[in-house]
Amino acid sequence: MIMITLHLAGGVALLTWGLHMVESGLMRAFGAALKRFMAKSLGSRLKAFCAGLAITGALQSSTATGMIASSFASRGLMRPVTGLAIMLGANVGSTLIVQAFSFDLSWISPVCLLVGMTLFEKGKGSRNRDIGRALIGLGLMLLALTLLVATVRPAETAPALRTVLGALAGEPAMNAALACVLTWAAHSSIPVVLFVMSLANLHTVPMDTAVAMVLGANVGSALNPYFEAAKGADRSRRRLPAGNLVLRGGVCLLMLAACSPLARLLQGVYSDPGRAIADFHTGLNVAIAVVFMGLLDPVARFLEQLLPAPSALENDNAPRYLDEAALSVPSQALACATRELIRMGDIVEAMLSASVPVLIANDRRAVNEIAARDDAVDMLHDAIKSYVTEVTREPLDDEDRRWASAIMTSVINLEHIGDIVDKNLMELAQKKIKAQLSFSAEGAEELRALHQSVIDSFHRAQALLVSGRTQTAAQLLDDKQALRRLERAARDSHLDRLREGKADSIASSSLHLDVLRDLVRIQSHICALAYPLLERAAANDQDVQVA
Repeated sequence: MIMITLHLAGGVALLTWGLHMVESGLMRAFGAALKRFMAKSLGSRLKAFCAGLAITGALQSSTATGMIASSFASRGLMRPVTGLAIMLGANVGSTLIVQAFSFDLSWISPVCLLVGMTLFEKGKGSRNRDIGRALIGLGLMLLALTLLVATVRPAETAPALRTVLGALAGEPAMNAALACVLTWAAHSSIPVVLFVMSLANLHTVPMDTAVAMVLGANVGSALNPYFEAAKGADRSRRRLPAGNLVLRGGVCLLMLAACSPLARLLQGVYSDPGRAIADFHTGLNVAIAVVFMGLLDPVARFLEQLLPAPSALENDNAPRYLDEAALSVPSQALACATRELIRMGDIVEAMLSASVPVLIANDRRAVNEIAARDDAVDMLHDAIKSYVTEVTREPLDDEDRRWASAIMTSVINLEHIGDIVDKNLMELAQKKIKAQLSFSAEGAEELRALHQSVIDSFHRAQALLVSGRTQTAAQLLDDKQALRRLERAARDSHLDRLREGKADSIASSSLHLDVLRDLVRIQSHICALAYPLLERAAANDQDVQVA
């Protein structure tokens, strides 16, 4: 019995890991395109439903789709009704994957593994590598299903297993709870439902037990996105997962009382128990979508009241100074936007200041903390741009118009700096940690010096936002030339170390040069903050020499 349990647990773990590889591979290869596709499908609840279905079919994870939708909704880019429609589509999409795997596709497993491994090995640095990862995951899932069937078939006659299953027979709540916990642990209903299908096909469990387990798996699948959203302080991010949990989970819990009649109905219609379970799983989620599609408005209003958006005091990432009442007075509104811009700059400065020390130290936890701060930068970027856009809808005098343009330029460049830190420098840090690389002592010192020069320029840029002094702006442009000289000197020194054959320099050469490049890019965005202010000064008839 212990060996059987270990083989079953190993099979489910392999199935879950394969699912994770498919999801991560497709998100890396097509994640941005899938998010754009979702953004274009927000016009109606029917389009949103279809988008949720399609994206989940591609990612093989309704949890991933739910998290993308929750992110959109929390940033105000999606109405709750639209988000709930996406969640209903995601539920149906996850059942279509079960439908596909309900057929005998074991012969595809070696093909997926071979092709996937070839793409993964040959496609380094390209999208093909991520597609290969997804194909390997698909092959592992199919292999896991084969192993599960091979394990369950001889286990059918095991006395210990029959004793356990016999004790659970006639206890739909216990069966549902077991499946719910397994789904929560696996982070997906797909492997659990496929496992239940295997048990039903081999007559290891009766049909009413299988029905109860499918209902429990659906409840567990609705729990996963809610628990993911509940990790943050923003309660409004929980609205869509909570709505899905109420609709999908509530219906499944109510249906537990009808497990026996449902089992008799399925047995009367289907001769293949596995096909019966797959169709019941799909039909259940389609029925929930059809019934509730027209009732999403009251559900959305209830969720907005139950889980209100946090105030600026409760949410550190939320804008604090964008006063809607000040929009009628452009100069006052632009002053509010400038205050928020300075706050956004403080967050970007904290990310930038920590970036190179974290990269040199191989501090994985700090890498994740810096990456998390970029969410605040993105939120403030969207909020300030929207606020200033509202200001510019009214006629402005020349000075206010130039001021608004300077704020927008600054917001865009600060957001780019945050992205370079998050998506470039922290990505390099992850690679460095993964490969266990180290910079040479000389190389690390050169990076620190270059980084400090960039930080000094950023401090001047922050002072420039407050003072608007053209002297500071001109100094920023001088900093750009000074940094170029530092970067060339550091690059030449690095090449000298390569010629000398220093092991650390050779191993980390690509990363070292990439860091130099990214620091220069950051400096360019810092200098871009100076140009609008110099133009404002020139427009005010001040004599300014732009270097």
